[in-house]
Amino acid sequence: MDENTRYQVLRNDEDQYSLWPVDIAVPEGWQPVGKEGTEQECSAYVDEVWTDMRPRSLRERMQNAEV
Repeated sequence: MDENTRYQVLRNDEDQYSLWPVDIAVPEGWQPVGKEGTEQECSAYVDEVWTDMRPRSLRERMQNAEV
């Protein structure tokens, strides 16, 4: 990839995020979240919204164990 590559932010069912080039088909199991831009712009967005790096299933198990 080069500095002119445009990216989109993807999220999977575990609420994990990834940057993906906009001109490559989105892989199965991932959905675009509506953010596109440079690698830096998309990384900044992910840093802002992905505040808990644990997969959703682990967060739910841990939360249920506390009850």
